[in-house]
Amino acid sequence: MEGVVDHLMRDMLTRVGGFDLCVTEFVRIVDQKLPQKTFYRLCPELHEGGKTPSGVPVRVQLLGQHPQWLAENALIAVELGSPGVDLNFGCPAKTVNKSKGGAVLLQYTELLHDIVKAVREAVPAHLPVTAKIRLGFEDKSLAIDNAVAIDEAGASELVVHARTKTEGYRPPAYWEWIKKIRAHTRLPVIANGEVWSYEDAKRCQEMSGCNDVMIGRGALAMPNLARHIRDNEPPMSWPELAQLLIDYSGYEIYGDKGRYYPNRLKQWCGYLKRQYPQAEVLFDNIRRLQKADEIVAVLQQSAATAK
Repeated sequence: MEGVVDHLMRDMLTRVGGFDLCVTEFVRIVDQKLPQKTFYRLCPELHEGGKTPSGVPVRVQLLGQHPQWLAENALIAVELGSPGVDLNFGCPAKTVNKSKGGAVLLQYTELLHDIVKAVREAVPAHLPVTAKIRLGFEDKSLAIDNAVAIDEAGASELVVHARTKTEGYRPPAYWEWIKKIRAHTRLPVIANGEVWSYEDAKRCQEMSGCNDVMIGRGALAMPNLARHIRDNEPPMSWPELAQLLIDYSGYEIYGDKGRYYPNRLKQWCGYLKRQYPQAEVLFDNIRRLQKADEIVAVLQQSAATAK
């Protein structure tokens, strides 16, 4: 989730708990070996053994179209401390697809195979090489072929977002297609897409046949979603969530000239309002504010009112 789940958000969410693994925003690979500073910028956790402050492993994700360059950069990532490498074949963004990255590659089964094979051969055998795909680009006709190609190329596991690129993020997710893919591969498969609650996760597991689920937007809409799914813990209350958003202001020092917290919090409200009607009111109250202390004051009042 480029531009959303950065290392600060990963820190915040993994402190809430319930996650077994995080994947970074993608590192865009074109036609060269990137400097170490690029990997450290997108994955500062590399300085700490490839884990968030709460101890959750963070795997570097690469996006690109050239097998050899992806392989060479994958080796850099693991040498810097990434506990494996993830390959992004699922990003639906137009700008990414125009430059032959992400989901557009789902039209080229042989290229998927070549990329995974090259990266697998570059990365030491004891470290995983994983891939994330969608069910296809415009349709699902290559869904099984693509998964089989990734399997045969030596991937360690596969995450499947149960929609095509053209279906974007529109409901529903076609979890039953993941079960079809599982029937044709030996890979451990992880289900992804349209999981917002405990009930969604259980239906996804039943329809896909997968034990494991990857969550993205759902974790932003309900920060304790991972624990809600794993332990059937109740959704975080609004006062608890407001305190979490207040705690998030502590990251302001890492922001861009003091704007990180206000901008990111307003963006976060767009996800939170799916589960919390209070988030829409909060956004209306902070949309013109630019200082962290002003926003924190609004949050404190909101939390107090809800108690």
